Amino acid sequence: MNGKYTRIRCGRLYDGVTEEWKNDQQILVEDDRIVAVGSSVPVPEGTGEIDLSAYQVTPGLIDAHMHMDFLDWHTIREEVYSTSEEAKTLAIAHCAKKALLRGFTTVRHVGGITSKGYGVLDVKRAIAAGYLEGARIVAAPLFLCSPGSHGDLSQGFSRNPELSALLQQQRTTLGNGKDFFVGAVREQIKYGSDFIKIMATGGFFTPNDTPVQQQLNDEELEAIIRTAHELGKTVTAHVYTPALMQKLIRFGIDGMEHGSLMDDETAAMFEEKGLYLVPTFSPYEEAVHYDPEALKDKQPEFRQKLELYKDALQAAREVICRSNIKLGYGTDFVANHQNYESGYEFMAWMNSGMDPFRALKAATRINAEILGLSDEIGSIEPGKVADISAWRRDIMHDPKALLDCAFVMKSGKTYETESCLA
Repeated sequence: MNGKYTRIRCGRLYDGVTEEWKNDQQILVEDDRIVAVGSSVPVPEGTGEIDLSAYQVTPGLIDAHMHMDFLDWHTIREEVYSTSEEAKTLAIAHCAKKALLRGFTTVRHVGGITSKGYGVLDVKRAIAAGYLEGARIVAAPLFLCSPGSHGDLSQGFSRNPELSALLQQQRTTLGNGKDFFVGAVREQIKYGSDFIKIMATGGFFTPNDTPVQQQLNDEELEAIIRTAHELGKTVTAHVYTPALMQKLIRFGIDGMEHGSLMDDETAAMFEEKGLYLVPTFSPYEEAVHYDPEALKDKQPEFRQKLELYKDALQAAREVICRSNIKLGYGTDFVANHQNYESGYEFMAWMNSGMDPFRALKAATRINAEILGLSDEIGSIEPGKVADISAWRRDIMHDPKALLDCAFVMKSGKTYETESCLA
């Protein structure tokens, strides 16, 4: 034993392996790795001590659905076209740092909302090399989409076709036809994308589309999934409707995002195939737990769609909660919280009657699997990277528990924390 050692004393420990709280546990960290866990661990000479006996301790949490490239959700529409790519890269770095200080040691960027470039990969590499402090990043820089779709934010200028067409050209993964998307997949992987993200249906946030539209045709969808798999990458999709979810399952997709209009038949298909779903509950809370006053804070088109689909969203939430789908934990905060305030999603899960252990498992072990990092992170056990968070509030009973981080360690290094409730 020749490294730098730290012993962490835990009050209660959720290790990400078993669904239980273990009392009076200790964790021995050597440099950036966990080397022992138990009621008693070896204590090499010179070992440092961290006392978390007053807190609940978990693996460092993971947010599997983030858009990191804006500074403030209140101004996100202006940031799409009024800020430079350099400013958007700074926003990504800001988000990564803020997420880390709130106990989320790893994040997954599922395509830029405002950015049309590859700054997220530069930030990812800078963090990995130690030049910047921030959560570990897994990223798809640009999502694949079609003209007028949920991914085409130039649709807001559709009454000015010349301007809209010019703005549309700036998004290089926006196009038509099987051959275009085969090339787009290859280019994304060439430039360093960790996975492929597609906008398969319309959405709630954009003005001129609906969440029930299929916005890539079957030939395009099949070509994207096949090409990505040929190159060793996974594919996920922004999707809402059962019909399209079932189609994507038949096409061999690896997992999906949202699924907010889920039905029992489709849930059974997810369960049978072992596919993951990152359900992003929080953006739809005002409709699922109907709150017309809170809905007034949404953008007009978002509010109108949530009102229109609220019954379907409520029914689907019940399906997802009672299912045995492999659920990941992700936020998709573009219209209700800052993108780094990932703990609010836990509140949505608790408000829907979800078992807190299922949420914890989603934000740790399951998300590590989704990100392809299960050999490295997602649990507190010997050999894993020392990503560890601690929380002041009772996770089993307090919906705000994951908003109030008391301690965070990433790769064996500790950071000062920030509370979302400050």
